[in-house]
Order: sequence, then structure tokens, then C-alpha cells
Amino acid sequence: MIEKLEERKEQLEKELQEFTKKRDELNQLAKECAKKRDELNKEVKELVDKVKELRTKRDSLNQKVRELKTKKNEFYKEIDKLYKELDNLRKTIDKGGRPLGEIEKEIRRLEFKQQTTVMTIEKERLLVERISKLKKELEERKAQLEKHEDFRKLIVRIRDLKDKVKIFASEIKAYGDEADEYHEEVTKLVKELDEKRKLADEMHLKFTESRKEADKCHEEVLKRRKDIKDLEKVIKTLKSKQYKTKEQLEREELIRKAKEIYEMFKRGEKIDTEDLLILQRAGLI
Repeated sequence: MIEKLEERKEQLEKELQEFTKKRDELNQLAKECAKKRDELNKEVKELVDKVKELRTKRDSLNQKVRELKTKKNEFYKEIDKLYKELDNLRKTIDKGGRPLGEIEKEIRRLEFKQQTTVMTIEKERLLVERISKLKKELEERKAQLEKHEDFRKLIVRIRDLKDKVKIFASEIKAYGDEADEYHEEVTKLVKELDEKRKLADEMHLKFTESRKEADKCHEEVLKRRKDIKDLEKVIKTLKSKQYKTKEQLEREELIRKAKEIYEMFKRGEKIDTEDLLILQRAGLI
């Protein structure tokens, strides 16, 4: 019985070592995952701050673009207004021909179409030729009409406004290009941000699963320790009982021998020193 209990105790101690080792390995893995998760979350926070900063700069530039476009459109309205005055004056000077304002508007419309519409090479060539022809017509008409002083003053004013429009257009492009660069960087960082968030979530999941498994192993460790402790108590009790039984048998044998020697003594038979010691141990003398 005791032998089997000892074997069971050895098996439990072996299982205890295995679960302890596995628990410690899982706790170490959980610790490493938590560290990596925290590092990734820190990087995510830094990227979020950087994205916010870049978006603020991009939005500020886009706001400048909108403001400049508004001002540019106001100049275009002023130009169109001056062209109407120019056409009214032209009508008194030049009785025939197409209004200059209409020519200018058509040039702008065709240039916008060229910039925003996908077309064949042949169609684009024809469009460029049309724009070039209209510009030439516009300049020739202006050259003839600029001989008139009031007309010339209006033309100078229109050219001055157009120069300002060009400056606005240049600034719009510069701010727009810079805003696009920030937007591209934001897009790149957002992609990196999503990847790091995904990795951080994976590390957190791995951390949670490792801790959960480690807790299960710890429960098994505690269970094995309790079982071993309980077994040790049972073994100790059994051994104690076994020892007492042996002791009792030896005592009974001693009493039996002592009684025999005592009877010999009563009969007057000779007893030696060893016999006296037995009687003494048995408590008969």
C-alpha cells in the first residue's frame, strides 16, 4: 500500500515539475508579448501625433489654397467686368468683330478642358490649335484697339489683374503641391499605423492567451502540491501505524520471554544476567 502511494507521489512530483516549467514559460511569453505590445502602442501613439500634425499642416495649406482661389475668382470677376466695359468701348470704336470678353472666356474654357479631359492625340492637337488661334485673334484685336487711349487703359488694367491672377495661380499650385506631399505622407503613415495597431492587437491577444494558459497551469501546480501534501500525510500516518505494530509485536515477545524467565525464577531455576535484563525491560523487577 505504502509503496503504491510512494509511486503515486513520485508521479505527482514529476507532473508538478512539468506544470511549473510550462507555467513559467507561458508567463515569460506573456511578459515578452506585453512588452512588445506596449512598444507597439507607444509607436502607434507617436504615429497618431505625427499624423495629426501633418493633417493640420495639410489642412492649413488647403485652406490657403481655398482663400487664394476665392481671391483669384474675385479678380476674374473684375476682369470680366472690365472686359464688358472694353466691349462697350469697342462697339463705339470697332463696329464689327466678336466681343473680346467672349474670346477670353472661350480660351479659359478650352484650356480647362485640355487640363481635365482625357482625349486622343489628334483631338488634343486640334484643341491646342484652336486655343492658339483664339489667342492670336485676341492679341491682334487688342493691338488694333489699343491705339485708342481709354481702350489702352482698360487693357493695361486687365493685364495687371491677369498678372496678379498668375501670381495667385502660382501660389495655389505651390501650396497645393505641398499639401499633396503632406497628404501622401499622411496616407503612408496611416497605413503604417494600421499595421502597427494590428500587430499590437495580435500581441495583446497572444499575451491574454498565454496568461490564461499560465493560470490554468498554475491551478494544476497548486492542485499537485495539495495532492502531494495530502499523500505525504497519509504515508506518514501509515508508516507510523506500521512502526507501532512492529513495536507492539516486539513488546509482546519481550513480555512472553520475561514471563517464562520469571516462572523459571519462581521454580528456583538458575537465570543469567541477560535474563535479568529481560525481566527489567519487561518491568517485572
